Amino acid sequence: MTVIRTALPYAIAAAAVLSLAAGWPHAQTSTPLQLEAKIPLGDVRGRIDHLAIDVGRRRLFVAELGNDSVGVIDLAAGKVIHRISGLAEPQGVGYVPATDTLFVANARDGSVRMFRGTDYAPAGQIDLGSDADNIRIDAAAGRLFVGYGNGALAVIDAATGRKTADIPLQAHPESFRLDRNSARIFVNLPAVRAITVVDSATGKEQAVWPMRDAAGNFPMALDDDRVLVGFRDPAKLGVFAAKDGRVLALLDSCGDTDDLFADSKRGYILMSCGDGFLDVFSAETDSYARIARIRTAAGARTSLFVPELDRLFLAVREVPDERAAIWEFRPTP
Repeated sequence: MTVIRTALPYAIAAAAVLSLAAGWPHAQTSTPLQLEAKIPLGDVRGRIDHLAIDVGRRRLFVAELGNDSVGVIDLAAGKVIHRISGLAEPQGVGYVPATDTLFVANARDGSVRMFRGTDYAPAGQIDLGSDADNIRIDAAAGRLFVGYGNGALAVIDAATGRKTADIPLQAHPESFRLDRNSARIFVNLPAVRAITVVDSATGKEQAVWPMRDAAGNFPMALDDDRVLVGFRDPAKLGVFAAKDGRVLALLDSCGDTDDLFADSKRGYILMSCGDGFLDVFSAETDSYARIARIRTAAGARTSLFVPELDRLFLAVREVPDERAAIWEFRPTP
Protein backbone atom coordinates (compact mmCIF):
# COMPACT_ATOMS: atom_id res chain seq x y z
CA MET A 1 0.00 0.00 0.00
CA THR A 2 1.42 3.38 -0.99
CA VAL A 3 -0.54 5.53 1.39
CA ILE A 4 1.13 6.44 4.69
CA ARG A 5 -1.14 6.72 7.74
CA THR A 6 -0.30 8.77 10.82
CA ALA A 7 -1.95 9.64 14.13
CA LEU A 8 -0.23 13.05 14.28
CA PRO A 9 0.24 13.48 18.05
CA TYR A 10 2.91 16.09 17.32
CA ALA A 11 0.63 18.17 15.10
CA ILE A 12 -2.14 18.12 17.68
CA ALA A 13 0.27 19.29 20.36
CA ALA A 14 1.71 21.90 18.02
CA ALA A 15 -1.74 23.28 17.28
CA ALA A 16 -2.37 23.70 20.98
CA VAL A 17 0.99 25.40 21.52
CA LEU A 18 0.43 27.75 18.61
CA SER A 19 -3.03 28.68 19.83
CA LEU A 20 -1.58 29.66 23.21
CA ALA A 21 1.30 31.53 21.61
CA ALA A 22 -1.09 33.52 19.45
CA GLY A 23 -3.03 34.59 22.50
CA TRP A 24 -6.29 32.95 21.45
CA PRO A 25 -8.95 32.93 24.15
CA HIS A 26 -9.38 29.13 24.13
CA ALA A 27 -6.42 26.85 23.53
CA GLN A 28 -7.14 23.91 21.23
CA THR A 29 -6.81 20.49 22.82
CA SER A 30 -7.35 18.81 19.44
CA THR A 31 -6.86 19.98 15.90
CA PRO A 32 -9.89 20.70 13.68
CA LEU A 33 -8.01 19.02 10.81
CA GLN A 34 -6.68 15.52 11.42
CA LEU A 35 -3.97 14.31 9.03
CA GLU A 36 -5.03 10.84 7.87
CA ALA A 37 -2.69 10.03 4.99
CA LYS A 38 0.25 11.08 2.89
CA ILE A 39 0.00 9.87 -0.71
CA PRO A 40 3.41 10.02 -2.44
CA LEU A 41 3.48 11.57 -5.91
CA GLY A 42 6.72 9.88 -6.91
CA ASP A 43 9.44 11.70 -8.83
CA VAL A 44 7.65 15.05 -9.05
CA ARG A 45 9.72 18.20 -8.64
CA GLY A 46 8.93 21.89 -8.68
CA ARG A 47 5.74 23.80 -8.12
CA ILE A 48 2.39 22.02 -7.76
CA ASP A 49 -0.71 24.01 -8.63
CA HIS A 50 -4.42 23.30 -8.37
CA LEU A 51 -6.43 20.12 -7.78
CA ALA A 52 -9.72 18.69 -9.03
CA ILE A 53 -11.85 15.65 -8.19
CA ASP A 54 -13.77 12.90 -9.96
CA VAL A 55 -16.03 12.03 -7.04
CA GLY A 56 -17.66 9.04 -8.73
CA ARG A 57 -14.35 7.25 -9.29
CA ARG A 58 -12.73 8.80 -6.19
CA ARG A 59 -9.86 10.11 -8.25
CA LEU A 60 -7.90 13.26 -7.50
CA PHE A 61 -6.19 15.25 -10.26
CA VAL A 62 -2.99 17.13 -9.40
CA ALA A 63 -1.60 19.89 -11.63
CA GLU A 64 2.15 19.21 -11.41
CA LEU A 65 3.16 22.51 -13.00
CA GLY A 66 6.91 22.13 -12.58
CA ASN A 67 6.72 18.61 -14.01
CA ASP A 68 4.53 19.54 -17.03
CA SER A 69 2.16 16.77 -15.98
CA VAL A 70 -1.10 15.95 -14.22
CA GLY A 71 -1.08 13.14 -11.69
CA VAL A 72 -4.15 10.94 -11.26
CA ILE A 73 -4.59 9.51 -7.76
CA ASP A 74 -6.89 6.65 -6.86
CA LEU A 75 -7.97 7.72 -3.38
CA ALA A 76 -9.32 4.30 -2.44
CA ALA A 77 -5.98 2.67 -3.25
CA GLY A 78 -3.96 5.62 -1.96
CA LYS A 79 -1.61 5.83 -4.93
CA VAL A 80 -0.92 7.47 -8.28
CA ILE A 81 -2.41 5.30 -11.02
CA HIS A 82 -1.73 7.46 -14.08
CA ARG A 83 0.25 10.50 -15.16
CA ILE A 84 -0.68 12.75 -18.10
CA SER A 85 2.62 14.08 -19.44
CA GLY A 86 3.69 16.48 -22.17
CA LEU A 87 1.70 19.43 -20.83
CA ALA A 88 2.84 23.07 -20.69
CA GLU A 89 2.86 24.26 -17.06
CA PRO A 90 -0.61 23.03 -16.06
CA GLN A 91 -2.30 25.34 -13.58
CA GLY A 92 -6.06 24.78 -13.49
CA VAL A 93 -7.84 21.43 -13.68
CA GLY A 94 -11.55 20.70 -13.84
CA TYR A 95 -13.55 17.51 -14.27
CA VAL A 96 -17.03 17.50 -15.87
CA PRO A 97 -19.01 14.35 -14.94
CA ALA A 98 -21.73 14.94 -17.55
CA THR A 99 -19.22 14.52 -20.40
CA ASP A 100 -16.66 12.47 -18.43
CA THR A 101 -13.95 14.90 -19.47
CA LEU A 102 -10.93 16.33 -17.69
CA PHE A 103 -9.98 19.90 -18.67
CA VAL A 104 -6.42 21.14 -18.04
CA ALA A 105 -5.42 24.82 -18.38
CA ASN A 106 -1.76 25.45 -19.31
CA ALA A 107 0.16 28.62 -18.50
CA ARG A 108 3.02 28.35 -20.98
CA ASP A 109 1.05 28.02 -24.21
CA GLY A 110 -2.36 29.24 -23.08
CA SER A 111 -4.10 26.02 -24.07
CA VAL A 112 -6.97 24.15 -22.45
CA ARG A 113 -6.49 20.46 -23.17
CA MET A 114 -9.20 17.82 -22.80
CA PHE A 115 -8.84 14.18 -21.77
CA ARG A 116 -11.33 11.34 -21.57
CA GLY A 117 -12.22 10.30 -18.05
CA THR A 118 -12.13 6.60 -18.87
CA ASP A 119 -8.51 6.34 -19.96
CA TYR A 120 -7.18 9.96 -20.02
CA ALA A 121 -6.60 9.84 -23.75
CA PRO A 122 -6.49 13.28 -25.48
CA ALA A 123 -9.95 14.52 -26.49
CA GLY A 124 -9.27 17.98 -27.93
CA GLN A 125 -7.63 21.34 -27.34
CA ILE A 126 -8.68 24.98 -27.10
CA ASP A 127 -6.04 27.66 -27.69
CA LEU A 128 -6.73 30.74 -25.59
CA GLY A 129 -3.43 32.51 -26.29
CA SER A 130 -1.59 32.90 -22.99
CA ASP A 131 -1.54 32.05 -19.28
CA ALA A 132 -4.59 29.78 -19.02
CA ASP A 133 -5.18 29.50 -15.29
CA ASN A 134 -8.11 28.73 -12.98
CA ILE A 135 -11.07 26.65 -14.13
CA ARG A 136 -14.60 26.79 -12.72
CA ILE A 137 -17.48 24.55 -13.78
CA ASP A 138 -21.13 25.56 -14.10
CA ALA A 139 -22.62 22.06 -14.13
CA ALA A 140 -26.23 23.25 -14.40
CA ALA A 141 -25.53 25.25 -17.56
CA GLY A 142 -23.05 22.74 -19.00
CA ARG A 143 -20.18 25.19 -19.36
CA LEU A 144 -16.77 26.09 -18.00
CA PHE A 145 -15.06 29.38 -17.27
CA VAL A 146 -11.28 29.67 -17.63
CA GLY A 147 -9.26 32.69 -16.54
CA TYR A 148 -6.48 33.62 -18.93
CA GLY A 149 -4.25 36.24 -20.55
CA ASN A 150 -4.07 39.88 -19.55
CA GLY A 151 -7.71 39.89 -18.49
CA ALA A 152 -10.49 37.57 -19.59
CA LEU A 153 -12.70 34.65 -18.69
CA ALA A 154 -13.22 32.21 -21.55
CA VAL A 155 -16.65 30.57 -21.66
CA ILE A 156 -16.45 26.97 -22.92
CA ASP A 157 -19.31 24.66 -23.84
CA ALA A 158 -18.66 21.43 -21.94
CA ALA A 159 -20.45 19.22 -24.47
CA THR A 160 -18.71 20.47 -27.61
CA GLY A 161 -15.41 21.57 -26.08
CA ARG A 162 -15.60 24.90 -27.92
CA LYS A 163 -15.14 28.44 -26.67
CA THR A 164 -18.41 30.32 -27.04
CA ALA A 165 -17.57 33.71 -25.54
CA ASP A 166 -15.08 35.90 -23.71
CA ILE A 167 -15.78 38.05 -20.67
CA PRO A 168 -13.29 40.96 -20.66
CA LEU A 169 -11.62 41.97 -17.38
CA GLN A 170 -9.30 44.78 -16.27
CA ALA A 171 -6.39 42.42 -15.50
CA HIS A 172 -5.43 38.76 -15.28
CA PRO A 173 -7.89 36.90 -13.05
CA GLU A 174 -6.70 34.81 -10.18
CA SER A 175 -9.27 32.83 -8.21
CA PHE A 176 -12.90 33.45 -9.15
CA ARG A 177 -16.17 31.92 -8.00
CA LEU A 178 -19.59 31.32 -9.54
CA ASP A 179 -22.58 32.30 -7.41
CA ARG A 180 -25.06 29.43 -7.61
CA ASN A 181 -27.90 31.69 -6.46
CA SER A 182 -27.47 34.25 -9.23
CA ALA A 183 -25.66 34.86 -12.50
CA ARG A 184 -22.82 36.67 -10.74
CA ILE A 185 -19.14 35.77 -10.95
CA PHE A 186 -16.80 37.23 -8.33
CA VAL A 187 -13.24 37.64 -9.65
CA ASN A 188 -9.96 38.48 -7.90
CA LEU A 189 -7.85 40.97 -9.87
CA PRO A 190 -4.71 41.42 -7.73
CA ALA A 191 -2.86 43.45 -10.38
CA VAL A 192 -5.37 46.29 -9.93
CA ARG A 193 -6.13 45.56 -6.24
CA ALA A 194 -9.79 44.86 -6.83
CA ILE A 195 -12.58 42.33 -6.93
CA THR A 196 -14.87 42.64 -9.92
CA VAL A 197 -18.41 41.30 -10.13
CA VAL A 198 -19.60 40.29 -13.60
CA ASP A 199 -22.88 38.97 -14.98
CA SER A 200 -22.23 35.53 -16.50
CA ALA A 201 -25.28 35.85 -18.77
CA THR A 202 -24.39 39.20 -20.33
CA GLY A 203 -20.62 39.23 -19.75
CA LYS A 204 -20.93 42.76 -18.35
CA GLU A 205 -19.23 44.16 -15.28
CA GLN A 206 -21.72 44.93 -12.51
CA ALA A 207 -19.44 46.29 -9.79
CA VAL A 208 -15.82 46.83 -8.77
CA TRP A 209 -14.72 46.58 -5.15
CA PRO A 210 -11.37 48.33 -4.51
CA MET A 211 -9.10 46.53 -2.02
CA ARG A 212 -7.82 49.36 0.18
CA ASP A 213 -6.58 47.51 3.27
CA ALA A 214 -4.58 44.68 1.71
CA ALA A 215 -3.11 43.56 -1.62
CA GLY A 216 -2.31 40.28 -3.35
CA ASN A 217 -5.87 38.97 -3.33
CA PHE A 218 -5.37 35.49 -4.81
CA PRO A 219 -7.65 32.77 -3.33
CA MET A 220 -11.42 33.18 -3.01
CA ALA A 221 -14.40 31.19 -1.73
CA LEU A 222 -18.12 31.83 -1.37
CA ASP A 223 -20.01 31.12 1.84
CA ASP A 224 -23.72 31.84 1.45
CA ASP A 225 -23.93 35.64 1.22
CA ARG A 226 -20.25 36.21 1.99
CA VAL A 227 -17.18 36.42 -0.23
CA LEU A 228 -14.00 35.09 1.42
CA VAL A 229 -10.67 36.37 0.11
CA GLY A 230 -7.08 35.55 1.04
CA PHE A 231 -4.50 38.35 0.82
CA ARG A 232 -0.71 38.07 0.66
CA ASP A 233 0.34 41.66 1.41
CA PRO A 234 -0.15 41.73 4.31
CA ALA A 235 -1.30 38.17 5.05
CA LYS A 236 -5.00 38.48 5.81
CA LEU A 237 -8.37 36.79 5.50
CA GLY A 238 -11.01 39.21 4.26
CA VAL A 239 -14.75 38.63 4.57
CA PHE A 240 -17.03 40.72 2.35
CA ALA A 241 -20.79 41.02 1.97
CA ALA A 242 -21.69 39.52 -1.42
CA LYS A 243 -24.45 42.08 -1.89
CA ASP A 244 -22.29 45.19 -1.92
CA GLY A 245 -18.66 44.39 -1.03
CA ARG A 246 -18.91 45.75 2.49
CA VAL A 247 -16.00 44.59 4.69
CA LEU A 248 -17.29 42.30 7.43
CA ALA A 249 -13.95 41.16 8.84
CA LEU A 250 -10.21 41.35 8.20
CA LEU A 251 -8.10 38.89 10.18
CA ASP A 252 -4.41 38.00 10.32
CA SER A 253 -3.62 34.77 8.50
CA CYS A 254 -0.77 32.53 7.39
CA GLY A 255 1.35 33.84 4.51
CA ASP A 256 1.59 33.15 0.76
CA THR A 257 -1.92 31.72 0.56
CA ASP A 258 -3.26 30.24 -2.69
CA ASP A 259 -6.41 28.31 -1.73
CA LEU A 260 -9.36 28.97 0.53
CA PHE A 261 -12.56 27.02 1.25
CA ALA A 262 -15.70 27.19 3.35
CA ASP A 263 -16.71 24.09 5.31
CA SER A 264 -20.36 24.99 5.83
CA LYS A 265 -21.05 21.79 7.80
CA ARG A 266 -18.85 22.98 10.67
CA GLY A 267 -18.72 26.71 10.07
CA TYR A 268 -15.00 26.55 9.27
CA ILE A 269 -12.92 28.55 6.80
CA LEU A 270 -9.89 26.57 5.63
CA MET A 271 -6.81 28.35 4.22
CA SER A 272 -3.60 26.77 2.87
CA CYS A 273 -0.41 28.81 2.80
CA GLY A 274 3.04 28.54 1.24
CA ASP A 275 4.75 29.57 4.46
CA GLY A 276 3.99 26.06 5.70
CA PHE A 277 0.71 26.29 7.57
CA LEU A 278 -3.00 25.63 7.35
CA ASP A 279 -5.17 28.19 9.12
CA VAL A 280 -8.66 27.30 10.34
CA PHE A 281 -11.14 30.05 11.14
CA SER A 282 -14.58 29.86 12.70
CA ALA A 283 -17.26 31.65 10.71
CA GLU A 284 -20.22 32.19 12.95
CA THR A 285 -22.77 34.86 12.02
CA ASP A 286 -21.10 38.27 12.36
CA SER A 287 -18.19 36.73 14.26
CA TYR A 288 -14.88 35.38 12.94
CA ALA A 289 -11.80 34.05 14.69
CA ARG A 290 -8.78 31.92 13.91
CA ILE A 291 -9.10 28.71 15.94
CA ALA A 292 -6.08 26.71 14.77
CA ARG A 293 -2.80 26.95 12.88
CA ILE A 294 -1.42 23.61 11.72
CA ARG A 295 2.16 23.19 10.51
CA THR A 296 2.53 21.57 7.07
CA ALA A 297 5.52 22.10 4.72
CA ALA A 298 7.13 25.03 2.94
CA GLY A 299 5.52 25.79 -0.41
CA ALA A 300 2.36 23.77 0.30
CA ARG A 301 -0.06 26.51 -0.67
CA THR A 302 -2.61 24.78 -2.93
CA SER A 303 -5.39 22.53 -1.68
CA LEU A 304 -8.90 21.25 -2.37
CA PHE A 305 -11.77 20.74 0.04
CA VAL A 306 -14.25 18.11 -1.17
CA PRO A 307 -17.52 18.26 0.82
CA GLU A 308 -18.80 15.03 -0.76
CA LEU A 309 -15.84 13.16 0.75
CA ASP A 310 -15.48 15.45 3.77
CA ARG A 311 -11.75 15.76 3.15
CA LEU A 312 -9.17 18.48 2.54
CA PHE A 313 -6.35 17.54 0.16
CA LEU A 314 -3.11 19.54 0.40
CA ALA A 315 -0.47 19.55 -2.36
CA VAL A 316 3.02 19.34 -0.84
CA ARG A 317 5.90 19.95 -3.22
CA GLU A 318 9.29 18.32 -2.78
CA VAL A 319 11.51 20.15 -0.28
CA PRO A 320 14.64 18.96 1.55
CA ASP A 321 12.65 17.36 4.37
CA GLU A 322 9.59 16.20 2.40
CA ARG A 323 8.95 14.27 -0.80
CA ALA A 324 6.17 15.49 -3.09
CA ALA A 325 2.86 14.16 -1.83
CA ILE A 326 -0.82 14.81 -1.27
CA TRP A 327 -1.69 15.14 2.40
CA GLU A 328 -5.24 14.09 3.22
CA PHE A 329 -6.93 15.79 6.17
CA ARG A 330 -10.21 14.90 7.84
CA PRO A 331 -12.09 17.82 9.45
CA THR A 332 -13.27 17.23 13.01
CA PRO A 333 -15.60 16.76 14.75
